[in-house]
Amino acid sequence: MPEISRFFGIVISMYFRDHSPPHFHAAYGEYTAQVTIEDLRVIHGELPRRVKSLVLEWANDHRDELMKTWNAIRDRIPYNKIEPLQP
Repeated sequence: MPEISRFFGIVISMYFRDHSPPHFHAAYGEYTAQVTIEDLRVIHGELPRRVKSLVLEWANDHRDELMKTWNAIRDRIPYNKIEPLQP
């Protein structure tokens, strides 16, 4: 599972052969969630409220990059990591 970003103890990743809709995985300690790229909706799992807020802020700032990364990973072509959320 390629890690595409990491910030404040939160790991953002995507699977090579993941299902639609396009989404990413966010992990923080024992919490995990899948978040859609198009509408930034949690479709599976849960995160603490503050962590979810940080993840959604980051994803909103990088939505185009997330979609490009989703396509690259699905096609197994090189991709760039996405800048972390800055304090």
